[in-house]
Amino acid sequence: MALTLYIHPLASFCHKVLIALYEAGIPFEAEIVDLMDPKEHARYLEVWPAGKIPVLYDSDHDRTVPETSIIIEYLDQNYPGSVPLIPRDDALALEARLWDRFFDLYVQVPMQKIVTDTLRPTGENDRRGVADAQAALAVAYDMAEQHFKHKRFAIGESFSIADCAAAPALFYAGIVQPFNGTHRNLSAYFERLLERPSFQRTLAEAKPYFDMFPYKEAIPARFL
Repeated sequence: MALTLYIHPLASFCHKVLIALYEAGIPFEAEIVDLMDPKEHARYLEVWPAGKIPVLYDSDHDRTVPETSIIIEYLDQNYPGSVPLIPRDDALALEARLWDRFFDLYVQVPMQKIVTDTLRPTGENDRRGVADAQAALAVAYDMAEQHFKHKRFAIGESFSIADCAAAPALFYAGIVQPFNGTHRNLSAYFERLLERPSFQRTLAEAKPYFDMFPYKEAIPARFL
């Protein structure tokens, strides 16, 4: 098999690429990386010295591809599915890239700040940073609420790279800082994402690892 994806099944950014692979029906091998294991972490640094996951390795081209958005663009160019995740229309492609970055930077990043702060030793917590992240999520929710007032998916009727980013971002952010009782349009959009078989499969594969999530008690029962 040409493609190997280095992942952890619980990691939200890994979910983004998994959804893209499942949407396109691209065969690949998943290699789980435990970055908490010093020996495994050291071995993984030989794959990608920055030590971040996910990373895609394409043996047919001897190419290592990091960063989720770049991975999805690489797949779209070299292993295209029946429907491109980057629209062929330039204006729509720009819109897809914009909302891809929106969900990565304005939802995923502050969500991860809140989650990782709970893992810090007592006395090393960043209360100001968490408050800033919570405020950033609130702004992002309000922006998305307006955007999805007349949008089925991030750029309209077609599922794209932006929706691959949105699904895991909203899944975890909605646990950390719920939006389902306050943002009707955003909640309806998230429900549409949950209808995608690609997202359902990704969550099913993550389920055995939910006990590792610091907010596991807040995970809605329907996902357990």
